[in-house]
Amino acid sequence: MDDRLEKLAEKAKGLPRAPGVYLMKDDKGRVIYVGKSAFLRDRVGSYFQPSTRLEHKKVGMLDEVVDFEVLQTDTEVEALLAENRLIKDIQPKFNARLLDDKTFPYLMITMDEDFPGVYVTREPRTHGVKLYGPFTSVGGLKDALVMLQKVFRFRTCNLDITEGDDRRRFFRPCLLHPIKQCTAPCGARISKEAYREDIYRFIEFLEGGKKRLLGQMEKQMIEAAKDLHFEKAARLRDEIKMLTALGARAEKGSEAFWQPEAFVTNPKEGLEKLQDVLQMPNPPRVIEGFDIAHLQGGEMVGSKVCFIDGAPFKDQYRRYKIKHGQGNNDYLSLQEVVTRRYREAGAAHELYPDIILIDGGLGQLHAALEAFGQMDVKPPMVVALAKKEELIYVQARSAPLHLSRNHAGLRLLQYIRDEAHRFAQHYHHILRRKAQIEQQVKEGRRPPT
Repeated sequence: MDDRLEKLAEKAKGLPRAPGVYLMKDDKGRVIYVGKSAFLRDRVGSYFQPSTRLEHKKVGMLDEVVDFEVLQTDTEVEALLAENRLIKDIQPKFNARLLDDKTFPYLMITMDEDFPGVYVTREPRTHGVKLYGPFTSVGGLKDALVMLQKVFRFRTCNLDITEGDDRRRFFRPCLLHPIKQCTAPCGARISKEAYREDIYRFIEFLEGGKKRLLGQMEKQMIEAAKDLHFEKAARLRDEIKMLTALGARAEKGSEAFWQPEAFVTNPKEGLEKLQDVLQMPNPPRVIEGFDIAHLQGGEMVGSKVCFIDGAPFKDQYRRYKIKHGQGNNDYLSLQEVVTRRYREAGAAHELYPDIILIDGGLGQLHAALEAFGQMDVKPPMVVALAKKEELIYVQARSAPLHLSRNHAGLRLLQYIRDEAHRFAQHYHHILRRKAQIEQQVKEGRRPPT
């Protein structure tokens, strides 16, 4: 390694292990490349190691770099946005492909709608929208969007929502509403004016006005409290806390809802792998799993568990006591549970989860699909996971998926399936114990305490 790169490597050791943007410069002081990192010291230093092999678009860059500077940010989200702005303003030569290539992702806000949606897209519209981008990483952009949605609670669904539609009063919002990641304009839970205030705050943040935005929000919170609008004041207080807390590491994006029994070490990876193998347009966020439990045909029960961003969301766990009265019939029981859970979604009064997971094989999948066939609106993705062989049966596919045992997507589905089984068995044992006690009382025997 030549003296120039050794000096740059030594300079990089003095950088903070903090998020930010780095700018590589040539011998004339011109910025030739802009990048971002969660840990500036590690990322910048990695360029000047003897073993470094740069990707194709950066080939030749190290031959021209004589210096660098960094701009530290409070959060990775702000680093992502700063990188985007700097690339567009400076147009560095080694970022040129980003400026020309139409396949890079954009952040699009549909301002021509009553309730603007926020989307990551590679094919942005050119009218009636605000566009940010292109960005260097679709994964980084989606991670940032998940975190920002917790603060500004904008919608990311593709529903056609208009202010004058009275049917919204009867629509049940998706699960992003109860976990406070969407204000649910689909269900008329927020006015057009209040929703747009959130969107304008979001735009202010995207355009680099975090400090100014925090000042405005604190002023609005104080005024709302003085006017005795305590609900608005409390909401602004919570948004300020969330906006301030964006400094948390990006991979902790779902930890607000994490529960310690989850053994899947990287749920984000599992969701991305499922997107790939199931050929979905985006990584799934909401997955619901079902199981049927019984003992010799008695006390049959069903269970539904819910996972959001790969983590269990127990507020949406449900138990179902089977009512069909036709004995040990798993298929009929599954159809009953699926119908009871999704009849509102089938009538278009709420959204389906991204994936519906059935514990079982091809027979269970067909039984569930038969129930969905009676509904007006069809679910986006239904799969069944068979025990032992661990084959994944997918709707509208003739052959099951056979993934390796260490596949992150399979491991996530296994965990959800096993959690549904555990939850069903627990309910089953409760009912069995209740029946035993009732029988003992009927026979005049004192049940044990």
